[in-house]
Amino acid sequence: MIPEAREVCLSRKDRKVLEACCRSPMTLQRDLKRARIVLLAADGRSTRSIAKEVGVQPRIVSLWRHRYADQGLEGLQDKPRSGKQPIYTKATDKRILKLLDKPAPQGFARWTGPQLAEALDDVDVQYVWRFLRNHKIDLVVRKSWCESNDPNFTAKAADVVGLYVAPPQKAIVLCVDEKPSIQALERAQGYLKLPNGRALTGQSHDHKRHGTTTLFAALEVATGKIIATHSKRRRRVEFLDFMDSITAAFPDRQLHVILDNLNTHKQNEHWLKAHPNVGFHFTPTSASWLNQVEVWFSILQGQSLSGASFTSLRQLQQHIDAYIDTYNEKAEPFVWTKKKVRQRKIKGRRISQL
Repeated sequence: MIPEAREVCLSRKDRKVLEACCRSPMTLQRDLKRARIVLLAADGRSTRSIAKEVGVQPRIVSLWRHRYADQGLEGLQDKPRSGKQPIYTKATDKRILKLLDKPAPQGFARWTGPQLAEALDDVDVQYVWRFLRNHKIDLVVRKSWCESNDPNFTAKAADVVGLYVAPPQKAIVLCVDEKPSIQALERAQGYLKLPNGRALTGQSHDHKRHGTTTLFAALEVATGKIIATHSKRRRRVEFLDFMDSITAAFPDRQLHVILDNLNTHKQNEHWLKAHPNVGFHFTPTSASWLNQVEVWFSILQGQSLSGASFTSLRQLQQHIDAYIDTYNEKAEPFVWTKKKVRQRKIKGRRISQL
């Protein structure tokens, strides 16, 4: 049974709003039908004639006539609905995080989605996977980290960074370190055509060893250029020989040399007394990433050494020297952009605290 039709009286302002709604191509069909119903009702049309013209049931016309008559334009909006109650709540999420903080089942190295669902007992595995994705928790990928426990971390880091951002005038700042045990490996390599037509570059698993070399390198912070030499070993004597070549390359200049805490870099007071124009600055322990030459070593590895093949140790050394010559032609200094260097603690942080 259709309720008695309510009289609809439109204000000039409401009519303009509803007519604009009918003209707009962005209006949803449901809102368009409601606007038309109210406009036609305001023109004195009957409920059945409006229903026939708009294409809805008479009870729908009656509903929106009453809603507008009682509440105005706000009555044409959908009322909030409670919807279906969620099966899993924030309490479920906390249970998953708490479980991830616990050791994996006996005999397993890490948790898996099905194991988490089984341990929770009342949570579906698909929700577990969805929760892990939403919180960017990866159960497979592993990362390693190194924490510095140096009690003088702040002072040492400030000293090194200060040389990068505000080097002393008329002085040379150098980052020095060694890349040990670079292997001269000989192995077949080239492009491989796969059955699906894709071509990949690669190398054979089998290889022949031709010895190793240690690369001593110094990066000039102001220019980005590299000074390097090869050695069979990385003892104190080889390090000081390399430093002699560095001082010879910059005669009568004040040198500030940034080093890590390798034992061969320390306890060289006798050499420093003989070279009063040289000062050693040490990075905090377990914080060699503050040394810019480490960045260059990663560039060398990626652009020159990874995937290369060498038939002799001499060929490897010549290959590295040729790369350094090419690199120095277009060398640019690294720009230090990190505003704060902190001694952050990673060990012991629980996933539920992140």
